[in-house]
Amino acid sequence: MQDVKGRVAVVTGAASGIGLATAHRFASAGMHVVLADIEADALAAAEQAVGASGVDVLAVRTDVSSHKAVEDLAQAAFERFGTVHVLFNNAGVAATAAQLRARAWEGSLADWEWTMGVNFSGVLHGVRAFVPRMLEAGEEGHVVNTASMAGLLTGANPYNVSKHAVVCLTEGMYKDFLDMGAKLSASVVCPGLIDTKILAAERNRAADYGEATDVASLRPEQQEFAAAFASALKGGYPPEVVADQVLDGIISDRFYIFPAQAAILALVADRMTGIVEQRNPTPRPPA
Repeated sequence: MQDVKGRVAVVTGAASGIGLATAHRFASAGMHVVLADIEADALAAAEQAVGASGVDVLAVRTDVSSHKAVEDLAQAAFERFGTVHVLFNNAGVAATAAQLRARAWEGSLADWEWTMGVNFSGVLHGVRAFVPRMLEAGEEGHVVNTASMAGLLTGANPYNVSKHAVVCLTEGMYKDFLDMGAKLSASVVCPGLIDTKILAAERNRAADYGEATDVASLRPEQQEFAAAFASALKGGYPPEVVADQVLDGIISDRFYIFPAQAAILALVADRMTGIVEQRNPTPRPPA
């Protein structure tokens, strides 16, 4: 989709981080933007800030873990603009950085349900709510799903597993669009270390998913990793780097979008080579 001016984009997780930066980037390119987020106050602020660029903006408070809420978002977007050309399923959560060193048999089942509910089901709900409407409209369009470098590396924890699911879903969708001869395409964005508030995501954790993580109760090595990872994120790329690559990926129809540090990409390359060579997995690098 080389001409994006005047097109309509929907962004979930749009009130902060990568979502907000990408909403601004879309608006600067002349796109009208539908903003979706679970945080009402932050969403209202984002609506005002993105709207200041002069494009049409619609904000819809949305819990992406609810299929009905995402269906309502799609209904609102199509009622307002008549069509949608870009869907950016971006909303995501992580309990804490310590979760990345959790073992599958540790922690609460609620951590899995919450993380999978937002990170994977949120993407699936977006696909199911929007793609049929986009196909029916018959216009050129693009779906971008946010995974992570964690979706290309491994860990027996909710975050990595949810992001692997997003990569798999998105690549399958891309092939389906090709098989159908559809005017839609797809991309998966796998950020590396990005300076966002994702480690504070439990501020939006519903009571149904249990209490926030008690970091003090975790294993010492988890606590050490959490502190080191939080520091690494603060030194990571700004969200605008991801936003620029997302727009470029849409325009150039690039499936894999990897705004990640060279050291992380090297780990991915080593893992992929190991799979082809049928090597046993290697130990994780230290924090």
